Amino acid sequence: MTIRVVLADDQELIRTALQMVMADAPDLEVVGEAGDGAQAVELTAALEPDVVVMDIRMPGMDGIEATRKITAGSSRAQVLVLTTFDDDDYVYGALQAGASGFLVKDMALDDILAAVRVVAGGDALIAPAVTRRLIKEFTGRPSAAKPRRTITGITDREREVLVLVARGMSNTELAEHLVISVATAKTYVTRLLAKLDARDRIHLVIMAYEAGLVTP
Repeated sequence: MTIRVVLADDQELIRTALQMVMADAPDLEVVGEAGDGAQAVELTAALEPDVVVMDIRMPGMDGIEATRKITAGSSRAQVLVLTTFDDDDYVYGALQAGASGFLVKDMALDDILAAVRVVAGGDALIAPAVTRRLIKEFTGRPSAAKPRRTITGITDREREVLVLVARGMSNTELAEHLVISVATAKTYVTRLLAKLDARDRIHLVIMAYEAGLVTP
């Protein structure tokens, strides 16, 4: 099955480079390119892609607002944020807006393609070390202070799984840690997503940190 992709970045060079590398991948197809957030929202509605690779800093509507509009609508598209982590203060906001993951612009092209496939498959892109660094960066700021989230309606076992997910464990790692099958681990995660009305695993990570179940 071909994964349909929209590229949203105000730098034409970035879009061209991604388009060229994806053109060589038999399972990926770039169906549209946008130079700002508003165009990204319009193209997503018109072309119904599987994945939108979204830059954060763009003229007019930025990537966070565009992500919020796409994920709040009826589109099935998953948003994969493209950013320069070390100087981008908006990644956490993008994840809260519903992005299914994020990329760093200087990462290997093969890793970018793999990331597109991950989110197209309905999972979130969580690189444990980077995710912990990201959450620590934003939850540790005084400006981010707000009433702590309360998580209710889940079992003790599900709460344990939530903490492990927040620490970046994959389903396979969950299974090994809890001595259960991978299928059972996946079932626990699926139940958490449903009970907490979470969009994906990254949303679960944010919830766990906001509830104080895991500290940076």
